[in-house]
Amino acid sequence: MKWQGRERSSNIEDRRSQGGGRFRRSGGGMGNMGGIRIPLGRSGGGLGLVGIIVVLGIIWFATGQNPIDVLTGGMSGGSTTSSSQWAPSTSANQDELSQFVGVVVKDTENLWSEVFTQNSMTYKPPKVVLFTDATQSGCGTAQSASGPFYCPNDKKVYIDLSFYDQLRQQFGAPGDFAQAYVIAHEIGHAVQDETGVLPEFNQRRASMSQDEQNAYSVRVELQADCYAGVWANYADKQNLLEQGDAQEAINAANQIGDDTLTRGQVSSRNFTHGTSQQRMTWFKRGMETGDVGQCDTFNSTI
Repeated sequence: MKWQGRERSSNIEDRRSQGGGRFRRSGGGMGNMGGIRIPLGRSGGGLGLVGIIVVLGIIWFATGQNPIDVLTGGMSGGSTTSSSQWAPSTSANQDELSQFVGVVVKDTENLWSEVFTQNSMTYKPPKVVLFTDATQSGCGTAQSASGPFYCPNDKKVYIDLSFYDQLRQQFGAPGDFAQAYVIAHEIGHAVQDETGVLPEFNQRRASMSQDEQNAYSVRVELQADCYAGVWANYADKQNLLEQGDAQEAINAANQIGDDTLTRGQVSSRNFTHGTSQQRMTWFKRGMETGDVGQCDTFNSTI
């Protein structure tokens, strides 16, 4: 991905030194966004306390904690992933990664600001918090083992940059565009918060069974994957992609599917993020069409 020397977002909060609704279908793609309508979720205006939605299904895999429990907004301490499983980046590499994150976040801000403006709305970009090992979030203690996540309670994305070493070495998803996919997915959750999808989930989940909550969570996650694909389409039209970039992101989506991560040891009724095939399919749908209207996972067969 062509990112060096480009503008970075001002919405980056670096704590590393501290140590420890849906879119409706419309005609036209990103090149003609005037017809895209962004309705709010059925629950209306409130932001709710849906808690955090983690980009990967690794909480269960790495800590034994059901990710749905985290959706309530409470993060218990739990165990952390063993650092012996991968070699952490040097500080120099992490400094470059922080610059990379800033560039990708700025690109997402450009995209979603344009989409929201075309729909007579104002996009409020989230802060992206970089931390090491652990930090406090509006949803509780953020830990490296929880993976990157968006917290609607404080409207911030949290990421320990060492996660990218794990993504590459442990999960077999190398490449800068795989890293960009992770960021774009989390920003997709911020978009869902703004459009009412997350507040609606929080409102409805009290009356849902565990199986229903899991199934709804899968649709939320797949929509965020599709939104990440829409961003990839936008980046391509800005001539930012290099050969192999798209495949890096698709491979990452494949490697982090619930069925792949749990190695067939967990029933599909317990999936919270979607299978590898589902994640690849919805990312590719957004990437190929560039149309947020194609990302309605709630009224589509997934």
